[in-house]
Amino acid sequence: MKIYMVGGAVRDELLGRPVSDRDWVVVGATPEEMVKHGFLPVGKDFPVFLHPVTHEEYALARTERKSGRGYKGFTVYAAPEVTLEEDLARRDLTINAIAKDENGQYIDPYGGRLDLKRRLLRHVSPAFVEDPVRILRVARFAARFTDFTVAEETLALMREMVRNGEVDALVPERVWQELARGLMEAKPSRMFELLRDCGALAKLLPEVDRLFGVPQNPKSHPEVDTGVHVMRVVDRAAALGGTLPVRFAALTHDLGKGVTPREQWPFHDGHEQAGVALVQAVSTRLRVPHDCRDLACLVVRWHGEAHRADQADAETLVTLLTRLDAFRQPARLHAFLLACTADYQGRPGYEERPMPGAQRLARAFEAAAAVDAGAIARQHHSGEAIRAALFAARVTAVNAALGASQIGHD
Repeated sequence: MKIYMVGGAVRDELLGRPVSDRDWVVVGATPEEMVKHGFLPVGKDFPVFLHPVTHEEYALARTERKSGRGYKGFTVYAAPEVTLEEDLARRDLTINAIAKDENGQYIDPYGGRLDLKRRLLRHVSPAFVEDPVRILRVARFAARFTDFTVAEETLALMREMVRNGEVDALVPERVWQELARGLMEAKPSRMFELLRDCGALAKLLPEVDRLFGVPQNPKSHPEVDTGVHVMRVVDRAAALGGTLPVRFAALTHDLGKGVTPREQWPFHDGHEQAGVALVQAVSTRLRVPHDCRDLACLVVRWHGEAHRADQADAETLVTLLTRLDAFRQPARLHAFLLACTADYQGRPGYEERPMPGAQRLARAFEAAAAVDAGAIARQHHSGEAIRAALFAARVTAVNAALGASQIGHD
């Protein structure tokens, strides 16, 4: 029985990146032997075990044969005679098909170390086309390794997989899992641009794909193209350290511009309202978590108001804060403002500029939130009277904090 460290841990070690999770392959063993050594079996589709001390995953060397459509359409064979090279051959990219033995020696039958030096994402074998998840994984790695390029022959296989309908077999949960991981990488735009290049974006996220080529007002958007703008915004959300809900909101904030009638281009009147239904449709289709969906709906609907908040009076500001449910969920207001700031800064020349509307709205919230809602509630008997008095008190507080003379000119 021989044990090798494999996959991402070896790759990241060679790149000098932090190694968080380590995976292991065991050659020459049976499930019974693993259990005898204290390993806990956990694999459902193939033999995977947890180490009795470290709880890291140890998988028996295996081969896979295509037996159906989709990423689950495989017959797995695991036996002591399966070699390390055969196990590595079933992996997606050469940089993920490197092993390291107990003596620190690398086993690299498919040239992964050379591709690391060349900064190249290249498939291991023609069997790459058998698993459509690999399209998403390569796109996600492009977002993580921002100085890597995708080999032309690998991109050709990805396009072939889209043409052959393999991508249509992807289940929503897996699509979202990979997209979410890609959104949390250093430069998420590279994932979506690669998906678009191979044709998969039109299949998986047609609402985003159709934004490319749609013009915007050049006075406020020097980049003009809506799709290009959205890519800049999602990267800016990443640079600002946005959470997954913030980054998803950044990705979807302008979906309404993809359905605006052409005669309204490039001003897109009403695109905010139109975008809400699209965000809801995407979220339902891909099983997007509620926190991501809810923030994205708020951002797509109200980001225009946030941009205009620097010219808004106190009543308008308090109305917007109420619509955002900011007084009950202040953390979500922070996420909303961060997504709007990414939108504001997602334009050439605006990258480091503070967003005046977000700053003004944040100051208004601080003043309005200081109003003692409990004291006002004790002075009134009906819910409607309480709401009206509380709203008026908050408007007064915002006026006092921002200065009535500054309203509309700050």
